[in-house]
Amino acid sequence: MTYRIIRAGESRSFQEGHAFVAAALDDAAARVYIGAGAGSAFAKAYEGGWSASEVPFVVIELGHECLADHAGDSARADLEGGAAPNVFGFARFRLGNAAPSNLVELVKPAVSDLDALEQAKSAFEAAGFAVAVCGDFPGRIVDRLVRPYYNAALRRLDEKLASSTDMDMTLRLGLGYPEGPIALLERTGLEHHYEVTQALYEALGDSAYVPGRRAQVAHRRAQEMER
Repeated sequence: MTYRIIRAGESRSFQEGHAFVAAALDDAAARVYIGAGAGSAFAKAYEGGWSASEVPFVVIELGHECLADHAGDSARADLEGGAAPNVFGFARFRLGNAAPSNLVELVKPAVSDLDALEQAKSAFEAAGFAVAVCGDFPGRIVDRLVRPYYNAALRRLDEKLASSTDMDMTLRLGLGYPEGPIALLERTGLEHHYEVTQALYEALGDSAYVPGRRAQVAHRRAQEMER
């Protein structure tokens, strides 16, 4: 399945050259919007008179937001309030400052065109990605599951349950994790963990997503350094 790439700012999924980007064709019908402004670029194209129904599929790179934030208004939504059935979201999972992983979370709207979904999925798989399909929810799969775990580890550290070294060692040796949660957060950026969990807390209202104290401190320090 061929597709074109439409860039709209810096992409967290594709900061460097990748087979998926290299395989894009300028004259392909299917569209893949990448970059921090991907959703806005899609909305601008729609407002200009273009319709997603004219192409096999559209995929929009997402940050913390939902696909419906960009493709869910009444002008292009289905009756259940989701995006047009052939418009999908995606995010290549990445922890903070670490390199992007090989996992792509492909977000489908409430009512999906299954043929279009399979084509979009196949396009990513052809470039070597493992693709997980999920509904349009804040945090998708990975962040929704792991962020409360990271917050719990940070809180137990504040409670002096154990040192960070002993906590990480216990989880590595006891559960077989390749890296303990504290070491992982420090390596990838506590300030990034704050940004993700704060966004999820605001969207979901679940206290499990309230950023841990150390993440809050890291966020404030990062802000001060930017001033």
